[in-house]
Amino acid sequence: MPFTVVLVGRPNVGKSTLFNRLVGARRALVDNRPAVTRDRREGEARLGDLSFKVIDTAGLERAGEAGLSGKMQAQTVAAMAHADAVLFLVDARAGITSADRTLAGLVRKSGKPIVLVVNKSEGKAADAAAFESYALGFGDPVPISAEHGEGMAALFDALRTALPEATANSELSKPVVGEKPIRVAVVGRPNTGKSTLINRLLGQERLLTGPQSGTTRDAIAVDFEWRGRLLRIYDTAGLRRRSRIVEKIEKLAAADARDAVRFAEVVVVLMDAEAPFVEQDIRIADLVEQEGRAIVIAINKMDLVPRQANVRLRLRKDADRLLPQIKGVPLVLVSAQTGEGLDQLMEAAMESHAVWNRRVPTAALNRFLSKAVGNHPPPAVRGRPLRLDYMTQAKSRPPTFVLFAARALALPDTYRRYLVNGLREAFSLPGTPIRLAVRAKANPYAGRRRKRR
Repeated sequence: MPFTVVLVGRPNVGKSTLFNRLVGARRALVDNRPAVTRDRREGEARLGDLSFKVIDTAGLERAGEAGLSGKMQAQTVAAMAHADAVLFLVDARAGITSADRTLAGLVRKSGKPIVLVVNKSEGKAADAAAFESYALGFGDPVPISAEHGEGMAALFDALRTALPEATANSELSKPVVGEKPIRVAVVGRPNTGKSTLINRLLGQERLLTGPQSGTTRDAIAVDFEWRGRLLRIYDTAGLRRRSRIVEKIEKLAAADARDAVRFAEVVVVLMDAEAPFVEQDIRIADLVEQEGRAIVIAINKMDLVPRQANVRLRLRKDADRLLPQIKGVPLVLVSAQTGEGLDQLMEAAMESHAVWNRRVPTAALNRFLSKAVGNHPPPAVRGRPLRLDYMTQAKSRPPTFVLFAARALALPDTYRRYLVNGLREAFSLPGTPIRLAVRAKANPYAGRRRKRR
């Protein structure tokens, strides 16, 4: 099994930059200001012939148990408890600070092998910082530059020394290949309860939560199993209207959330029961449809609103009226605080995933097309009727159909929508995005010269 390494240090020493370097992609948000990272983020890292799991953590600060800083520190301590080794990062430019000395004691209490990493060691300050770091008592420091990729060979050797058994045979450190998890992203406006919902599904306080909006920044992926199905669920930052986003960090967080939607298979759009289907909710759901993802709408905080007769029916009508492009989308009433409706939410997500992957036989499609044209023929263009020849499914994920017609460009958008709604109803494709492309049928006589009489 691959071993696990956790990156620990005070804020702004370059943990997220090193994380991105090890996983080979820009996965964690990076900025010059401190405390950008809040939740712990996991990734599959590779260094030389070693493959292992790496965990990026929030910058450790002196904090009490209460408040956001205290929760961030608790997340880091929990990460160290589950890791096989700790990479303790310090900043060569700043030197060893009193905060580094205090945090070194906390890291030492973990009882795990510790590798002291002196980051930002590009300049002349590297030698002085390396000499000064011996006072922390972690042995020989490893000078690196995570930003420029310098010192990775020395870090490789240090990991070999810290974990001799786990790294003795590179075959042991290769990741286990198995069933791919279904990727589920939870998105919504700020403070709709996305992190609380995921924590309730996991049965633990894995993600930071709080009453203030903007607690979540990175799109954090967490693996878990539900009724024998392996899932990877992504917590994302709240999405506001772009015109209201001013700070750079929020822009990066919003971009990260949109990337999570783009690479997900199922997206849960979480809305607040006290104000569902506001304009931004509609924008978010439309974004998911445009990306072609399977979608589920969850109305959260049902424990905070008085129950009214026919509330589900009213919300169902609102969804179909405001989001006609995904008519019939699964809609679930939940309470992340109490756990109400979470089983129904996961069942809806799995059903939506199945519909998203559905394929329809070509023969059935052409029977549908013949019936649809018979019931409502396409309008004539310039006095000439439009002939629709046949239809086939090009792919799934989302269901994508191709209609071949003599004059493809002349087919009105209204008739395309008529066919899409018919496909949705005829083949039980509720809520999933449907793509319909119209192509001109090849002319067998094109390019031939007319014979002279």
